[in-house]
Amino acid sequence: MLEVENLEVSYGALMALHGVSLTIQPQEVVAVVGPNGAGKSTLLKAIAGLLRARRGTIRWAGHRIDGQPPEHVLERGIALVPEGRRLFARMTVRENLELGAFTQPAQKGRQAQLERVYSIFPRLSEREHQVAGLLSGGEQQMLAVARALMGHPTLLILDEPSLGLAPRFVESLFSVLAELKRDGMSFMIVDQNVHMALQLAQRAYILEGGRIVREGEAQRMLHDDHVRAAYLGPLARGTS
Repeated sequence: MLEVENLEVSYGALMALHGVSLTIQPQEVVAVVGPNGAGKSTLLKAIAGLLRARRGTIRWAGHRIDGQPPEHVLERGIALVPEGRRLFARMTVRENLELGAFTQPAQKGRQAQLERVYSIFPRLSEREHQVAGLLSGGEQQMLAVARALMGHPTLLILDEPSLGLAPRFVESLFSVLAELKRDGMSFMIVDQNVHMALQLAQRAYILEGGRIVREGEAQRMLHDDHVRAAYLGPLARGTS
């Protein structure tokens, strides 16, 4: 479904990605794991059309999308939930959601998708007329995911969705993602909670220094010595 091949992205003279290649199949969840500064967010932004590749290709359903503006990428079915949520703080929950359905295909089924989103996140329905800036951090993250879902994506890209959230909201968020996975949605996820990301995913890529250094089944990654030592920390030492 998604094929990234030999992708290079730079910020001026600074290379952020060096020949990154990866794939995502239909109805598959893929995690990207790596340290801070490895290029994870850069990779997600490049796929979403927010950054232009210096070299390489990004194909979606066989068609090249590298170089296309982000609204065209969204229309094709790829939605990014950015790190930091990037909500419209002075607009209501409903107004933020309606903006998520700005593309022509999404406009046609906006009301039905709004009802679906409210069924997934009932807390947002209760706060429909509240301004987004007054929501709790967990509620804001729910809104960011819900806004992306309003565009009817086939692939949902999540950049650090659990960052800064209380444990109960993290569990609630990953429970929703697991439900969407069961419904057949594809994900690409980067998250500081590596253990939960790998539990959700079927496959994973390890990105270090802007390069893919390892890839494989997510469950095997959970027991990989390098991954356990570098990214799972005390949690890994306490499990077998």
